[in-house]
Amino acid sequence: MAWGVPTRLPSSRVQTLYELCKRTFPSPSSAAPPSPPPASAVRAISSIMDTISPVDVGLRDDNLEDGGGHGFFESSFMKGSARAARWAQPITYLHIYECDAFSIGIFCLPTSAVIPLHDHPGMTVLSKILYGSMHVKSYDWIEPTVLPSNQPVRLAKLHTDNVLTAPCPTTVLYPQSGGNLHSFTSVASCAVLDVLAPPYSENDGRVCTYFHDYPFSSFSAERTKMVDRPDDYAWIEAINSPVNIYMRPGMYTGPTVQDRLS
Repeated sequence: MAWGVPTRLPSSRVQTLYELCKRTFPSPSSAAPPSPPPASAVRAISSIMDTISPVDVGLRDDNLEDGGGHGFFESSFMKGSARAARWAQPITYLHIYECDAFSIGIFCLPTSAVIPLHDHPGMTVLSKILYGSMHVKSYDWIEPTVLPSNQPVRLAKLHTDNVLTAPCPTTVLYPQSGGNLHSFTSVASCAVLDVLAPPYSENDGRVCTYFHDYPFSSFSAERTKMVDRPDDYAWIEAINSPVNIYMRPGMYTGPTVQDRLS
């Protein structure tokens, strides 16, 4: 090695993920919603996420345990104080990186904590369970839209209703497929690494809406009379009343992202 020639340190897996996302996701245009990335790019990002372990993002045995919360995060979540009690377990969010095109972060859920059913308008989302187990339930809207008369609900098809346990492959949802509406319930203390592309933005119309799902038998509509497997469908109602969800920001202690590609 020549003296005086600086060497570039090997990239962390987080840095590799960031650089791949930076090359894949363009900054969204306000004129039109972004198109989903090519399948090859999604596979590449999924592959690197599949290799990321808790240690790679600064999570160690001493901070994987359930803990108490330090505050409330207020947003447009589910209505009703009775439901709020069910989600009283604190959820910690570890911010890694965000720009107009994508965000990277980690949700840490103690046992029995819930992230209620919500959507990702115009977004592609990749999720990797880093440790623990969670129940994932997700839906996609039926197109064209099916609405029962005089009821504020819309028909959706069940995409996933499973318990996922680490290690397991990265999952991907798209604007109109892959389970764009989903909920998480931690079966055991767990953490989820998320890439959102693009991230939520109220100014750009990407607002997170929360929902309640009802069994298919709860309502009826003309076009649903020939449904073969009613358990594979649900009626979804948007819930607009704000409620406090027990969430706290945490300190991300993993490798920092070096914005080399700006």
